[in-house]
Formats: sequence, C-alpha cells, structure tokens
Amino acid sequence: MTNTQGSAGPTVWLAGATGLVGREIDRLWPATGLLVRLTRRPLPARAGRIDALVPDFLAAAAFAALPQAEAAFCALGTTRAAAGSDAAFRAVDLDAVIAFGRAAKAAGVRRFALVSALGADAASANLYLRTKGEAEAALATLGFETLVIARPSLLLGERSGLGQPPRAGEALAQRLARPLAVLIPARWRPVAAADVAAALLQALAAPAPGIRVLDSAALQPGRASPR
Repeated sequence: MTNTQGSAGPTVWLAGATGLVGREIDRLWPATGLLVRLTRRPLPARAGRIDALVPDFLAAAAFAALPQAEAAFCALGTTRAAAGSDAAFRAVDLDAVIAFGRAAKAAGVRRFALVSALGADAASANLYLRTKGEAEAALATLGFETLVIARPSLLLGERSGLGQPPRAGEALAQRLARPLAVLIPARWRPVAAADVAAALLQALAAPAPGIRVLDSAALQPGRASPR
C-alpha cells in the first residue's frame, strides 16, 4: 500500500501518541509508510508522520477526514484519579477506545493492536480491570483480521512529561522493580513501555489471523509470542 505522502508502506493510525506506550510506538516507528498520529495537540514533526487533530474521540465526525489505513495502534488510557470520576475514566478507557476501533474498522483497518492491562476481565469487580476487559471484548466483536492485545503489568518509563498527577506508590514500585525483577514471576514482572511498543510493532509487522494476547512475560525483550 502507498501512503498519501508518496513513500512506500502501509498507512497506520496511532491513538494515544502522547502516552507512555504511544510515544514509544511513535519513537520506534520505522518510517516505512505513514503514521497518522491522532492527537489533541500538535506534536513535534518527524519523518513519516502526520498529525490529525481529534479534540473529541466520541464526536461522530472526529475521524471523517482521516486517510484509509491498514493497521492501527490504540494506546489510549488514563487513571481514575486523573479522570476525576468513574464515568470520566470509562469515557476514555472504554468509550473512546471503542469509538476508535469502530472508526478504524470503517477506514479499512485489518490489523489492530490495543494496550490493555494485566488482569483485564469484563467480569472483574475492580473498575479498572473491568473497564479494560470490556474494551477488549468490544474490540473482539468488530471483526479485525488480527487483534493483538498487550496486557502489561506495571509499566516502566518516564512519566514526568505525561501531564498526569504524581503517583507516589507507582514511583516507589518503579524504583524497586528493576533490582527485584529476577525474583518476580515473568507473568507479573514490570515491563518497559518501550518493550511493549516494540512487541506490538513486531506483532503487527508479521500478523497472524485471530486474537493474540501478550502478557508481561511475552512482552519482555525477545519474548513476544502469543498466549
């Protein structure tokens, strides 16, 4: 497929380009094709990328002007504390994710990758895990040829530029995670956001049909394999 800027390769959408994993997908993008970064604010210009300003993912016309695409990455997400309420949290982590998935399907996307969370379960009593599980279940009904779901444990990475309120417990966990990593079972081991991004890029570059779930064990460097 040839992108609208004339360089060979697929056109790919990225939602959540300013988040922890999304910015790593952007950084690692091989520039063989066009990466359309859906964002609420302009991002620094980089080769092989264009920005599409989407102020409201839930607006009916939000995706109308976007080019057709072959693949999409969804790295949208917030926290209950940052959102301010259960409803505001679910508007991002569920409603916006589903809206993006539907728009991607309508634009011809065949391969879709989602950043979810370890323990995601639509039947969970935990709001965060239930919401993530509901988003996964909704995307699974849209009929993508390939759906890759990353379920990382604690994400490691620099959060200072994300515009989120500080989370003291998470900062402490990140400091302890690396020296104690060998003692933590692989499934629960924290994983760097850059490794999640690399695993998703690899998975969509060599797609297999159906739904693939990558947990933290599979997301560690060199271990991206389906569960």
